[in-house]
Amino acid sequence: MGRHATQMTTQMTAPAGGGNLKVVPPASGAPQLPPPEVMRLSCLLGGPVTDQSGGRAGRLVDVIVRLGRNRHPPLSGLVLQLGGEDRFVHIEDVSTLDCDGSTLRIGADRLGPFERRRGEMLLSRDVAARHLIDVTRARLVRANEIELARVEGRWEVTGVDPSSRPVLRRMLPRRIRRHVHGGTIVDWADIEPFVGHVPTAQLRIPFRKLARLHPAQLADLVEAASSEEGEELIRAVGADRELEADVFEELEPERQVELLRSRSDEEAARLLGAMAPDDAVDLLVELEQARRLPILERMPAPAQARMRDLMSYNPETAGGLMNPDFVAVPYKSTVADALETVRESKVPPEAAGVVFVTDDSGCLRGTVLLVDLLRASPGALVVAVARPGPVSLPPDADVHDVVRKMTDFNLAVAPVVGADGRILGQITVDDVLELLLPSGWRRQYGMTAPD
Repeated sequence: MGRHATQMTTQMTAPAGGGNLKVVPPASGAPQLPPPEVMRLSCLLGGPVTDQSGGRAGRLVDVIVRLGRNRHPPLSGLVLQLGGEDRFVHIEDVSTLDCDGSTLRIGADRLGPFERRRGEMLLSRDVAARHLIDVTRARLVRANEIELARVEGRWEVTGVDPSSRPVLRRMLPRRIRRHVHGGTIVDWADIEPFVGHVPTAQLRIPFRKLARLHPAQLADLVEAASSEEGEELIRAVGADRELEADVFEELEPERQVELLRSRSDEEAARLLGAMAPDDAVDLLVELEQARRLPILERMPAPAQARMRDLMSYNPETAGGLMNPDFVAVPYKSTVADALETVRESKVPPEAAGVVFVTDDSGCLRGTVLLVDLLRASPGALVVAVARPGPVSLPPDADVHDVVRKMTDFNLAVAPVVGADGRILGQITVDDVLELLLPSGWRRQYGMTAPD
């Protein structure tokens, strides 16, 4: 292979935070290691294989790797086709791996039948031309080519080429295919494969990597993936129920319903209970009517009550848009009391940026930004810091009224107040943005990477 191998420097590294393989010159005086041999999977597939005596051992049809915690998974064997049957050869019994023909250290008569083993993956059947997750860049890429390298005596998967060049290269004759350069290589260390379709895979997408991504980024991945791949992603983030719920909230309604329909009533109730109540109601009413009540009855009593209240409003009114979670304090409270209330509240952070101030009867009297509380003297009365005469919305205000009032008064949060003056909930600016953005805006405006 040496005379045909792509020449590389003595060390391959990925930039901080991941990225494409790059060359790093050896330190002065450091021992000079031989350049690693590099091979493309498409170049190997279909190539002849001979045994130790020079006899025909078959045709190479797949390469086996062992999944684990390695940055670059090692090759564990080859699948050869001989006489119409798949045969297995251990990687230690491979003498040379080359596009022009590979050779074995054993005789063809010692090759046993191929059987999938737990924890292994086939590069051609399971990975090639399939979607992979580029975790560093939060995008899906297609493995149009897979690169292997022999590093310190061991063959490893080092990267994938998602560009269209490998597709064009495969149209060329095998004898010249290897000499055509590929596109940009994505380091395998930044990649996670979908393995739900691999019957022997022990591993699933590691939660620790996905947890670094924002819920909106994860939602973009789910939107760009197939139904099977999207389900695998959602199952992976399910290790954190709050993260799973946050991702669901970011999905397009059609995808939310598709994923929720595949769950049992108990699973659906658990997921909806972790979501923001207004988003949970929007999703519940999209399900078949026969499933709504069984799911609702499996939710905790407090969540049920909030959901039922929200379902009593028209979804295209302020009452249907509002989130019933908010922070309110009596007007006689001190700033220190108000801050303690925020700290002890279970209201999500995005819903606690504005604190509502109420009078003795519980009616809205003012609003105060959390940042203003932090800047004020702890002993000051909160009513002295609050903004009096707050702009509010009745629960029957339609969508146009909501958008117009929040825009005219430059509101990040708008309280929804009943006829008795009591606060029913709040509408946040992200709710308004979702109303204004067109359906399917992530795909339309290029939020997901093309294949």
